[in-house]
Amino acid sequence: MIENNIATTIADRIFENLCSDIVKGEITAGSKISEPELSLRLKVSRASLREAIGRLEACNLVTRKANVGARVISLSEKKLIEIYHVREPLEGMAARLAAENITQDEIDNLQQLIKHHAYEVENGDGHTYFQHTGDLDFHYYIVQGSHNEQLISLLCNDLYHLMQMYRYQFGRISQRTLPAINEHQYVLGAIIDGDGEMAELLMRNHIRKSRRNIEKMITVVECGQLSDNLG
Repeated sequence: MIENNIATTIADRIFENLCSDIVKGEITAGSKISEPELSLRLKVSRASLREAIGRLEACNLVTRKANVGARVISLSEKKLIEIYHVREPLEGMAARLAAENITQDEIDNLQQLIKHHAYEVENGDGHTYFQHTGDLDFHYYIVQGSHNEQLISLLCNDLYHLMQMYRYQFGRISQRTLPAINEHQYVLGAIIDGDGEMAELLMRNHIRKSRRNIEKMITVVECGQLSDNLG
């Protein structure tokens, strides 16, 4: 029994380390994960490593195929837009459920979180907030506030790390940082009022605006590349 607990702890540590390295691009997108090499480098058993890789696969950061092994996912702008299309209805639903189920402690924490994010943006360039977890943290806690285990599993486990990975590695500076924080406040206000319909509408609109902003940035980059090629 003690050995199982130790093994689980080791697998947790491996998962956290590998997840961080993948999200930050220290293990590059599309690269093959060598179990023998990692096992030697991390000084862990192959069993614990396989468990951690299985969890990475569940988070959509790694794919595994028979006779091929594990490989870090490849990033694409098309996949990023698809994620936003999925997030819009699901997080809208989460906001509506949060209006019904959120606790006062969770509301207090979210209010403090928004204040902290506003301070970070006012005292910086907004890039760290956008690129790292600031914006995603708000969404994470709204989903938690829904108290719906299926939504929590889908959005906080399956998609959260994937969104982090895109944020780190695409790394474009958003012009929507301040508007996004204001939109967060409006969503939370509707949740505090217990207005689930309004909370859902505001959350869906918020995510839709973020998606359209990213699509616009992608178009600008593609036009710039075309211009360079023609020049």
